[in-house]
Amino acid sequence: MKTVLIADDHTIVRLGVLLIIKSMFLNAQVIEAETLDQAITQLESRPFDLLILDINIPGGNNLQMIDAVRLRQPDIKILMFSGYEEQLFALNYIQAGADGYLVKYSSEEQIRTALRTVMNNEKYISAAVKDQLLSRLQQPRPAAENPLNSLSGREREVLNLLIKGSSMAKIAATLHLQLTTISTYKTRIFEKMGTANIVELIEKVKLYNPNMG
Repeated sequence: MKTVLIADDHTIVRLGVLLIIKSMFLNAQVIEAETLDQAITQLESRPFDLLILDINIPGGNNLQMIDAVRLRQPDIKILMFSGYEEQLFALNYIQAGADGYLVKYSSEEQIRTALRTVMNNEKYISAAVKDQLLSRLQQPRPAAENPLNSLSGREREVLNLLIKGSSMAKIAATLHLQLTTISTYKTRIFEKMGTANIVELIEKVKLYNPNMG
């Protein structure tokens, strides 16, 4: 009998995944958690075969979640299930120790394939991410490559205030700059970091510098 822990703060997501698991693994026991703390509590109370873990879960949202899980259950399979763009985040989580990365807009068949793959002791990533990985392997880049290094001193100041939740107006007042100037800095930061919104920006900063901010 398979035991699965679904850690996601959206009820409809947990329900959908639960139904797919039940249809694939007869007599599977499925436990749900809405926060990382709840998931950790479950992991400390019983063994699981598989953890399906949302990246943007209350109490988590960083690579250190993988270490926290592995500390409790070293052999558990971990499938990241996220709304974040896979080509930005998948490889980082796989390299941190996850067994697979699946985006939430995947088809039912893709979800089933990911579950089968991970449960068969194989890594699951999409074809696009596999191509990305092969490209990295074939074209080695400096190990120190980090998008934060491309930011100017002023851009890093603006970035630091953005990830702390400061409004554009407050940032302008804090740095004694025009609002239009701050807007320009924000646009440059998003371009250099390869992100489209504040949530992605915060996640990417955590990947490259968890202590920033």
